[in-house]
Amino acid sequence: MDIYLVRHGEAAASWSEAPDPGLSELGRRQAANAAALLESRLPAGARLVSSPLQRARETAQPLAAMLGVDVAIDPVFREVPSPVPLEERQAWLRRFMQQAWCEQGEDLVAWRHAAYDAVLAFDAPTVVFTHFLVLNAVVGVIEDCPDVLRFWPDNGSVTHLRREGAALRLVELGEQMQTRVN
Repeated sequence: MDIYLVRHGEAAASWSEAPDPGLSELGRRQAANAAALLESRLPAGARLVSSPLQRARETAQPLAAMLGVDVAIDPVFREVPSPVPLEERQAWLRRFMQQAWCEQGEDLVAWRHAAYDAVLAFDAPTVVFTHFLVLNAVVGVIEDCPDVLRFWPDNGSVTHLRREGAALRLVELGEQMQTRVN
């Protein structure tokens, strides 16, 4: 059974500007591109699930409209919880992404496994609209990766998983962010 994890499209504002921004114009195009890619891959009856955050919900809308289905909201797929105020989050995230899971507290390890367990529990083909670190958490558990950061999924990218019995297998990573070397 196939499961797809979609990273939300580009947000219209940064974290320091808005705690829950919607999509930018580019983000809306990324959402439409992800929907076009997925529409032909999904069987009838596929489910759509989204993080409650606006950028993820807006990314789900083009596919939901194409398929004529509702999007279930599941808070387990929201972005990683941070132990610091919003204005300190970016610095915290930089440190967090350079660490290993063995360096994290119980709450963050539980967050990681809750996302993985929720994906593993799907009993029908499903598309999840979520966030950069959720993708890393789930793929990291599948691959037994000790690092918080396993890959750099681009906005609107689609990562393909397959549930085989009681396990998940990575079929294909979504498109990764392009980096510039200065």
